[in-house]
Amino acid sequence: MPDPVHHRIAARHLLVPGHGVAGIRHLGAFLPEVDRIDRRRSALAGSDAVAGWGYKPTAKRARAIAEQKGLPYIALEDGFLRSIGLGEAGAPPLSLIADDIGIYYDARSPSRIERLLEDGGWQTQEFLTRAGEAMRRIADYGLSKTNAAPRLERRLLPSTDRRRVLVVDQTYGDVSIEGGLADTRRFAEMLDTARRDEHGAEIIVRRHPAVAAGLKKGCIPGDALDGVTLLDSEARAADILAEVDAVYCVTSLMGFEALMLGKPVRCFGMPFYAGWGATQDQIHCERRTASRSVEEIFAAAYLLYSRYVDPISGTPTTLEATIDRLRDWRRIADRNAGHFAAIGFTPWKRAAVRNMLAGPRNSVRFHGSVGSATRDADARNGRILIWSGKEDAAKRDQLEHGRVPVWRMEDGFLRSRGLGSDFHLPASIVIDDRGMYFDRHDSSRLETILESAEFGPELLERAARLREKLVSAKISKYNVGGDVEIDAPEGRRSILVVGQVEDDRSIERGTADIRTNLGLLEAVRADHPDAFIVYKPHPDVETGNRAGRIPLEQCEALADQVVRHANIDACIAACDTLATMTSLSGFEALMRGKTVLTYGGPFYAGWGLTEDRLSFERRNRTLSLDMLVAGTLILYPRYIHPPTRLPCRPEEIVDWLADDAPDPGHKRLRWLRALWNSVSGAKPVQY
Repeated sequence: MPDPVHHRIAARHLLVPGHGVAGIRHLGAFLPEVDRIDRRRSALAGSDAVAGWGYKPTAKRARAIAEQKGLPYIALEDGFLRSIGLGEAGAPPLSLIADDIGIYYDARSPSRIERLLEDGGWQTQEFLTRAGEAMRRIADYGLSKTNAAPRLERRLLPSTDRRRVLVVDQTYGDVSIEGGLADTRRFAEMLDTARRDEHGAEIIVRRHPAVAAGLKKGCIPGDALDGVTLLDSEARAADILAEVDAVYCVTSLMGFEALMLGKPVRCFGMPFYAGWGATQDQIHCERRTASRSVEEIFAAAYLLYSRYVDPISGTPTTLEATIDRLRDWRRIADRNAGHFAAIGFTPWKRAAVRNMLAGPRNSVRFHGSVGSATRDADARNGRILIWSGKEDAAKRDQLEHGRVPVWRMEDGFLRSRGLGSDFHLPASIVIDDRGMYFDRHDSSRLETILESAEFGPELLERAARLREKLVSAKISKYNVGGDVEIDAPEGRRSILVVGQVEDDRSIERGTADIRTNLGLLEAVRADHPDAFIVYKPHPDVETGNRAGRIPLEQCEALADQVVRHANIDACIAACDTLATMTSLSGFEALMRGKTVLTYGGPFYAGWGLTEDRLSFERRNRTLSLDMLVAGTLILYPRYIHPPTRLPCRPEEIVDWLADDAPDPGHKRLRWLRALWNSVSGAKPVQY
C-alpha cells in the first residue's frame, strides 16, 4: 500500500503554468488529492491553487500568478531519492515533494517539513521503527538523491590511521545556500574552523566534479585550499562518507546522508535537518525549538514529506519499493557502465540494444567486423558485445585470440508476444561475460550462478511466486499459437517432442550426437516404443523463417500426432513428458511439473531435475526447482518494460505479457518501425 500522505494540499484544480513542471511524468499520481491539473493560463478561473518548481527563478511566473490572483502557491521539488541519472538528462523522478507552506531548503520562512518536525504528534514506535529500517537500507545500499556516480576509487582515499574530516563545498549560486541563511563567506569560515578545531586531522575538501572541470564555480576560494586533500572525482557520497570521521557542511544534502551513517555533522547553514539537536549548528533558527532524532528527521523527510510513484505502473507506491527499485536500477547501470563495441546486430535491432544497455556512464557503437570492434574497444578501454547467434567459428576464433573482453547477448526467456524472426523486439535479454547459457562446452554466467549462488529464503519465496504466476498466466517465451487437443489413449504415456531451429547456435553449441529434429524424433521413438508421441515443430520453422522442417511422411511414421501452430503451454499441459535437445520448453515444462528428457545439454540439465542422455562434469550441485527458477529468471536476465522502455522485474513482464502486450501485428510495419528507431538516432530512455 502507498504511504499515507501526512499532509494533503488543499487543491482540487491545480494550475501548473508552462510545459516543464506540467510535463513531469506521472504528475497526477504524485498528487492524488488533486482532481485536475491544467497548464493553460485560460484555466486559471477554475483553479484553486498554482504550482511551480520550488522557489527557484524558474518558478517566478507561477508565483506571480498565484500572488496576483490571491491563490495558494504549491512548491514542487524532487524528493530525496530521485533517480539514477540526472533530471537534466531526462531521468524521470521516482519521488516528489509538494509543499503548500514553503520549501525544505528555504529556512527564511516556514515549510511543511519544518511544521512536521516542530509540531510532532505522528511519532509512533511502529512508524519510527519502519523509518529506522528504511534509513538503514538506504545507508547500506549507498543510495542518494541521484545515483549515477561510480564507486570511489580506493587510491583517492587510501586507508589511514589519521582522523579524517570532510568539508563539503557547493556550487556557487546554489539556492539552498541563501535559503539556508548562509552566503559564500560561510564556506571560508567552515574551512578555517575545521583547520582550527580539527588539529592534526586530514582535511578533505569535496568539490563538485563540475567545479573541478571548470564548468561551474565553487564557494570555497581556490587560494584557501592549500594543505587540504582535494576530492574532485565523481564518486558515490556513501563511499566518501565511509572513509571520514566527521563532516562539515553548509546546506548540502550530503550532511544528512552523513547523519544516516552515524557521522557527526557540523552545519554552517540551516538545512532542513539542522536546528533539531542532531547536528552541531553554527547558526540558529528561532522557529525550530523541538529536539528531534535522526530517525524522526528521516521519517518526516522521506516518509511524510516525500511522495513516491512506481515508474512502471504509474501509481503511488512506498519508500521501501522505491529503495528496491533504485537498488535494482543502479546494479544495471553499474553493469552497463563503459563502452560497448557491438557486432552482429541487424539494423532493426540496434535501438532496442541501446535501450537495453542504457545508463548514465556508457556508450555503444556498432561495427561490421571483429577487427573494427576490437580497435574501438581497445582504444576506449571497453569490451566487445556480440549477438551470440552471429558468432560463427571464424568470429569465435578471432574473439578468443583478441586482447579485449568479450560479452555475448541473446534473447531472454520471457521475450515477447510474437517471434523475433517476425521483428518483435525482446522484453528481456541476457548478457554473459563468460560464455552463453546454451553452450555446454564452456561455462557461462548462468551456470556459475546455478552452481555457486546463495539462494536465500526470500529469493526462493519470490521464485516460487514468480513460477506460480507465470504458469497460472500461461506465459512462455514467445506466447504464440492456439489451443490444442491431444488424442493420446487413456493409460498410455504421452511424450511431447519439441522441434527446434536446426541452424540455431543452441543446436551447434549445445548438442552432441543428436543434432536434428528428425534425429531427436527417432531417438525418442527408439527409447520409448510404446509411448504416444506428439511432435511440435518450432514456430519459426512453421512460418518458413528458419531451417528444421521434417518431411511429412517421416514425421507421421515416427509421431502419433503432429501439432502445428499450437501454443507451447497448451502442448505441455496436454502431455505427461517433454523431450528436447536444448529447447527452453524443457525449462517451461519443469515449471509446470512435467518430466523432462534431454538429448542435448540445455542450461537446466545436469542439476538433478531432468533425465539426461549426456553427462555434465561441471554441474555438481543438486538444485530445487525454485533455485533453478531464481537463477534463470531473476538473477541472470535483464528486463525492459516495453511501454515505458525502463528496466523492470520479471514479474512486471509476466503482467505485461498476460494483460497488455499487443497481439502480433503486421510484420512489415514492425520491421519499419524498429528500423526507423535505429536510424533516426532515437535516444534510450534514461532512468
